[in-house]
Amino acid sequence: MSTAPSTAATAHTLAADHDHPAVLALYEELHRHPELSHAEHTTAARVAKELRALGVEVTENVGGTGVVGVLENGPGRTVLARADMDALPVQEATGLAYASRVDGLMHACGHDMHTAMLIGAAQALARGRQHWSGTVLFVFQPAEETGEGALAMRDDGLLKRFPCPDVLLAQHVSAGPAGLVAHVEGPVLAASTSLDVVINGRGGHGSRPDTTIDPIVIGAAVVGRVQSIVAREIAPRQSAVVTVGRFHSGTANNVIPATAELGLSVRSASGELQDQIVTAIRRIVTGECAAAGTLAEPEIRIVKSMPATVNDPRTARRIAQTHREMFGAARIIDPGAAMGSEDFSELAVRPDGTSIPYHYWFLPSTLAPVWDAAPGTSLEEKFAQVPSAHSPHFAPDPAVLGQGVAAMTGAVLTELDQRT
Repeated sequence: MSTAPSTAATAHTLAADHDHPAVLALYEELHRHPELSHAEHTTAARVAKELRALGVEVTENVGGTGVVGVLENGPGRTVLARADMDALPVQEATGLAYASRVDGLMHACGHDMHTAMLIGAAQALARGRQHWSGTVLFVFQPAEETGEGALAMRDDGLLKRFPCPDVLLAQHVSAGPAGLVAHVEGPVLAASTSLDVVINGRGGHGSRPDTTIDPIVIGAAVVGRVQSIVAREIAPRQSAVVTVGRFHSGTANNVIPATAELGLSVRSASGELQDQIVTAIRRIVTGECAAAGTLAEPEIRIVKSMPATVNDPRTARRIAQTHREMFGAARIIDPGAAMGSEDFSELAVRPDGTSIPYHYWFLPSTLAPVWDAAPGTSLEEKFAQVPSAHSPHFAPDPAVLGQGVAAMTGAVLTELDQRT
């Protein structure tokens, strides 16, 4: 008596049929030619060309430069698989043969690898239609780094113009020993908020500070005081980070400037905690300005905000189990929630405001020689010593490309197999 192959076995069969040399070449090409958020024109055009060659129905310019591919293959569930496409304003220092040829721009977060992996998964699924039934949406998203791309695609009718998905999937390369797959149930990435603050003082000569209201002194007090929010206003069991990443003021050593500008980043595990921290920042900035006697109110503006990424536990368990069968139980880890942020979850909000389940996992990708040479003995110690995302030295192991193709193929098949 014959039995049907497992989802993991089918995924291995399909993934083995993708054109790995072409996917590798695509990755290297994208890495050489990075494009910033909202400017992913060449990348998007190449993605659309690759999808059309597979017989996938393609729509371009969704939410700006976004690309959506629809692969319908009979009745069943609809699964959305997403990759991000944008690069960062970082000067590459990897020394790779295929390093960025664009001065000051680099794929320092692995989005080029995500894009190539999803093209590889599309190849595997398109060539193996006889093994599955349902609909797959291949979503190539712009502007993840600015936190605007997912919402732009959603506002442009992603969940109205195309088949509404039953589940959403995404993966991201990261620092860590290549070959592992990191799955987390529940909260996996933090909510984040970026704020711009302008302190309005009164400028004057450096020799006469008594005639001024020094915004640098006020700003310095704000920098120190906001660090007390997490230490004294947030419960120890909760995770949060407040960072002042920018402080600009003045143009000359002997001039007290009229204004100071600060840029702050807030990260925590929930929207409620974010609101609490932002409220505290407003209170501190306003209070310090009042204490210094400023003549004008400070300007406090939220410039970017992303919700927390919270994996659906049931979906996470299903996909992690498939990956255990595909890659071996020893390669599946649960690192817990991270304080990085993503806008992927914005794609999961239906027009009526309800949420679609989703799962977002990581593919550690540090080259073995780099990982082995890193100081430390534990995973955590080494992790802190190797280049991570947004570093000019971030260089994922190209061997992870094939693993990513297989991981996404297996995840899509797992979700297509579920009963709705």
